[in-house]
Amino acid sequence: MPDTDSRQLLRQAATAIAPRDAEILLAHAWQRSRALLLASLDDAVPAEVAARFTAACARRASGEPVAYLLGRREFWSLDFEVNPAVLVPRPETELLVERVLDRVTMPAAAVADLGTGSGAIAIALAHERPAWQVTGTDVSADALLVARRNGARLAADRVTWRAGDWFAALGSDRFDALVSNPPYIAADDAALVGDGLPHEPRDALTPGGDGLGALLRLIEDAPHHLRPGGWLLLEHGASQGAAVRAALVARGFTHVTSHRDLAGHERVTEGFWPQR
Repeated sequence: MPDTDSRQLLRQAATAIAPRDAEILLAHAWQRSRALLLASLDDAVPAEVAARFTAACARRASGEPVAYLLGRREFWSLDFEVNPAVLVPRPETELLVERVLDRVTMPAAAVADLGTGSGAIAIALAHERPAWQVTGTDVSADALLVARRNGARLAADRVTWRAGDWFAALGSDRFDALVSNPPYIAADDAALVGDGLPHEPRDALTPGGDGLGALLRLIEDAPHHLRPGGWLLLEHGASQGAAVRAALVARGFTHVTSHRDLAGHERVTEGFWPQR
């Protein structure tokens, strides 16, 4: 029986998943680039490749993120390992990295990424600022295993990893900047049952309630771990900017500003801890 060609397989898969996802999964199953795949759609696909592709398509159709099927996700032009122990890094989180790089100007700063997950933020910062002392923390031991592997491969082990719940991992240390992409989705948000999210770690997506719990805790406790003149930078939901700004101002932060992502949503809010 002759092998099926790529065009036929992709056409069949497109009835269940997005065409682009199908192309990515077939290229991965075949260990080809997507560009080569698209340039050779009439090539016969070996049976074992077709079987791997069919299995991956079934998992994608059930809602599993493409990044988990590949075991990889690009962030800040770096290739990160990801698995169900960590969130899939999103493009909008690159804004958080940009804001840290803009606000922290000293050449040898100390920066901590709280709730680091895959290590994407911490590693991106270490990649851009090799002289910085970057720390990544997470309460999940499984997440830290992923972060450590990414750090060894992408940042020459320049990031220090610590286990613990938010500031508990920092001890008495103080930093020039604290940065976090904490769980911020409300518990009743329909997004939690949308495409992909049911497969990601729920504790990293929502703190329960209205979604503000982790953000408010970070704002309340951050001054105990910031050096005078330090910055707290937080990613949050598109409708949470006003609440985050108000909490920062009430806690004593100044220069409180929100920044919009490429979709036009308020996504990152920062505050300056003044000299005391």
